Amino acid sequence: METDLLSVRFAALADPTRRAILARLTEGEASVNELAQPFDMSLPAVSKHLKVLEKAGLISRGKAAQWRPARLEPEALKTVADWLEHYRRYWDSSFNRLDAYLQKIQMGDPTDGQGH
Repeated sequence: METDLLSVRFAALADPTRRAILARLTEGEASVNELAQPFDMSLPAVSKHLKVLEKAGLISRGKAAQWRPARLEPEALKTVADWLEHYRRYWDSSFNRLDAYLQKIQMGDPTDGQGH
């Protein structure tokens, strides 16, 4: 059974090193050496992280001679953001109802206006 792409993307984003690499790539493309600088890990370890990000479609790699710059693929991040947006609207609505209820309690009215 093939894992869906959204699951692969969330798995890739679950690692803080990979999220830091993506954050760096928002500044522009970079080589493995450039991406490895802030981390205490080997170049092969950084390359493994890049392979995970590439498999998830979150980055792409160039093929300029020996230098294979990584670049962010914003459309892939958009699919994750779109999925989360649905839940953000739900959370916002829930927090707004909770806020209204808490304000009623502070005013001395513990009902929610619906007879509960």
